[in-house]
Amino acid sequence: MGERVNLLHAQMKERMDQEDLPYDAGERTFNTRLAQELAKWADGTPKGDALHKALYEACFVDGRNIGDITELLKIAEEVNLPIEEAKEILETRRYKAEVDEDWQRSRQLGVTGVPTFISPSAQVVGAQPYQNLLALIGK
Repeated sequence: MGERVNLLHAQMKERMDQEDLPYDAGERTFNTRLAQELAKWADGTPKGDALHKALYEACFVDGRNIGDITELLKIAEEVNLPIEEAKEILETRRYKAEVDEDWQRSRQLGVTGVPTFISPSAQVVGAQPYQNLLALIGK
């Protein structure tokens, strides 16, 4: 299993380097469920894109634990989201049901990884070269 994981990380690093994106798999993985719930809330604000970028960098560049509420609140603050509201979102799990629905829909569609790109005739899983995405949409 370790060799397979190392191979997947090496492939991801190569793809990120090709796109000039920072990436470091780190030595640990974290439960991202709370980050998904925070992001679901932030998507309804002007800061949604900034939070997604900050969560990516926190996890895949800086190795921060995006499963920890304290760390998530720091990240929310870095993108100027209202901290008290973010704290309430995380503590009450206000977006839990919506994320559960997303997961259920993903299972129904056969999603096995993120990101997943779906067209009427095909599905592409994982970070992909631009050419693969063009092929997916028939260009």
